[in-house]
Amino acid sequence: MGNNKYKVLIIEDDRNIASFVQTILETNGYQVLTAERCRQGLLVYSSHIPDLVVLDLGLPDLDGEVFIRQVRTSSMVPIIVLSARTEESDKVSALDLGANDYITKPFGTAELLARVRAALRTSRIQAAMPGSTFTVGDLLIDYDRRQVSIGGQPVHLTQTEYNILALLSQHTGKVMTYSAIIQAIWGTMDDGSIKKLQVNMANIRKKLGCRPGDNRYVTNELGVGYRMVDE
Repeated sequence: MGNNKYKVLIIEDDRNIASFVQTILETNGYQVLTAERCRQGLLVYSSHIPDLVVLDLGLPDLDGEVFIRQVRTSSMVPIIVLSARTEESDKVSALDLGANDYITKPFGTAELLARVRAALRTSRIQAAMPGSTFTVGDLLIDYDRRQVSIGGQPVHLTQTEYNILALLSQHTGKVMTYSAIIQAIWGTMDDGSIKKLQVNMANIRKKLGCRPGDNRYVTNELGVGYRMVDE
């Protein structure tokens, strides 16, 4: 199993879903904590400091976004939203607030476990580099603060955009295939995954001030993947 050192907090008011997720995680060696309300979730979180949070948005007392907003003031714990809301605006809002991933209900066991593994993997990579930064040219990535700047000017990336750029920087000079990036960031691959990655990548390049064909920071190895330049 090997996961028993990981504590996962489930904040979900639907007892059937909470029980289903708890069973999946415990069967795969995770320790599980549960809460049915946002305020209760915040209390359990601060008492136990879990390694990952699985969060419903439609909670009886407060919206799950309140939890994300509050926890993100002091912690980068991975948060996976599990929600019946399928609108793109809901997903974007949760991800921009700081959620690491968003799974819509209904969902499969394999998908949930893959997303949990991916979120914990990203978190482990970042934890392994306390106080460290990455620079190439005038691009600076501060892993502790999860901040990116160009020539000292902050670049405002979404959580997902930051995770992609940080991942590429941790494998500088190496071509990372589309599927390797997708598995690390989203944990699972589907028909729309490559398009989703390409859209995120186009946004990243634009925010870094790159024009089409400009390979200053990240090169696109056509049909294969992306590579962070190392000089």
